[in-house]
Amino acid sequence: MPGFPGLPSLSLRQLSEAPVARQVFRRLRHEQDQLRAAIGRLEVHLMDVRPRPTRLADAEFSVFSQYGEDGIIQHLVREAKVEHTTFVEIGTGDYSESNTRFLVENDNWRGLAVNGGDDHVRFVASSGLGWRHDVEPVSAFVTRDNVDALISDHGLTGPIGLLSMDVDGVDYWLLDAITVVEPTILVAEYNALFGPDARVTVPYDPAFVNTEAHWSATYFGASLGALVHLATSRGYRFVGCSSNGVNAFFVKDEAAGDLPALTAREGFREGRYLTARNRDGSPARMRGVGDRLRVIADLPLVDVTNGEQRPVAEAVPVWDDAR
Repeated sequence: MPGFPGLPSLSLRQLSEAPVARQVFRRLRHEQDQLRAAIGRLEVHLMDVRPRPTRLADAEFSVFSQYGEDGIIQHLVREAKVEHTTFVEIGTGDYSESNTRFLVENDNWRGLAVNGGDDHVRFVASSGLGWRHDVEPVSAFVTRDNVDALISDHGLTGPIGLLSMDVDGVDYWLLDAITVVEPTILVAEYNALFGPDARVTVPYDPAFVNTEAHWSATYFGASLGALVHLATSRGYRFVGCSSNGVNAFFVKDEAAGDLPALTAREGFREGRYLTARNRDGSPARMRGVGDRLRVIADLPLVDVTNGEQRPVAEAVPVWDDAR
């Protein structure tokens, strides 16, 4: 293939592994991220002149988040009385795409980025986030037995600004186990497949991995109703979901001001993403709720209100997704 200026002609694989190419790619990525952050700052400034959002979807924009979470979080930070610019994000991938990175780069928040493996550790180091900002990457497989210690051992206890939970697994049980921090804003992934009304979660398993729990990769996490039940019991107000149906947002009651207090059904959003898999691992085009529930019908779910365990077919009604 033709070479880049200053680089020899190499295959794509050789090019990606060449030391000088790594430097070029790192510089290009940094410049691209600077442009994304600049556009994000413009989005934030536009919040000053736009009408106040009446629903979270109206506040959405994405800089480093997967969908529109960056905008929603900026909106909630403005609306709520957030006194502590600190965060804990559990389930960050390599941190290049995350719920807190824009808070770090735009608002100079500090905190912990927790994930299994070390991709996020390398990214924070190579991107300069580790010295330009105060982000501490923590490598650990998080369980309900170690989650409090992972947070407190790295210097965060008491009130913090935001907690984000997205592990595609036993999210409910991890949230339930966290006692060492009290976030003003809580962001939690829910499994929209379980519908707007059921209050259920997968049973606790410290080694849970969604792709191993079932080949479809659709059996994971908790329903929105379960998360609303837990958060409400701890003094949080459910204020809505992202429009793609991935994350739910909660704000401490005493800090929420006139943000809406929604029921799970009022704030529920159907999942508009296609991450399900066929048996061979290829992407599945199962759009109907009934079709997707049917493949995991015999797997167990726990009702968080009474502890009863029932199969998906009994615990989750086939809700109407034509909305």
